[in-house]
Amino acid sequence: MTRSAANRISLPAVRALRYWRRNLDVFVATWKTTILPPLLEPILYLIAFGAGIGVLIGGLTYRGQTIQYIRFVAPGMISVGVMFWAFFEGTYSVFVRFRYQRTQEAVMTTPLTVEEIIVGEILWSASKGLVAGYVTSTVVAVVGLMAWPDALWLLLMLPLGSLVFAALGVFCCSLVSHINTINVPIFLLIWPMYLFSGTFFPLEVMPAWARAVAWLLPLTHLVHLVRSATLGLVEPSLWISVAVLVAYAAALIPPATILMRRKLIR
Repeated sequence: MTRSAANRISLPAVRALRYWRRNLDVFVATWKTTILPPLLEPILYLIAFGAGIGVLIGGLTYRGQTIQYIRFVAPGMISVGVMFWAFFEGTYSVFVRFRYQRTQEAVMTTPLTVEEIIVGEILWSASKGLVAGYVTSTVVAVVGLMAWPDALWLLLMLPLGSLVFAALGVFCCSLVSHINTINVPIFLLIWPMYLFSGTFFPLEVMPAWARAVAWLLPLTHLVHLVRSATLGLVEPSLWISVAVLVAYAAALIPPATILMRRKLIR
């Protein structure tokens, strides 16, 4: 094996960062319009749930504590932002770069391998989810809805959640033949998770079978981790949810890479 071949095998993640850097340069060039949605969206949600629904509901009991509804739903908004931005970047944006802009096709003429390009797409999609998560977390912290120092666990949880939904997005992108078909996984996967993963109400109010199904969803575990950190309820059992998200990432990245590779070289 030649030295160049050995380097290509041993440093795929480092080389994938070159494609990630390409997407970062585009993001930096348009950051003024790109950063506004993840910044304004949580503010609107907090106003709606704090000054609107929160007033009607008042407080609720969660894990033995009575808390304001706004404190309960704020971690859900952080988690949903991560899911939406990572997944939509991994589906719509990756598809546009593949089908219409031919970005990956152009980059394939460089020394980067197809696998490195795909890994770069997954890493960039995860980065977009992470930006949304950190921006929303900053807003939540500024209005005083974070428990410190437990909230620092978000530095670990949000990157992991972003990676899961980025890999899920690229996996779904590899299966669709038309951009409008992306609506199918959004309807079948993303919206059910958005509504039934403990984002807006405790899972305990649902029937036992529905709770069991909810705990199979990756967003449920991310919401559980983020809520525990923001409320100061960090405990050893949370590592179970961390392990579930790691398992999801490990299970999604290889097939997403393989199937997307077939799509690119077809």
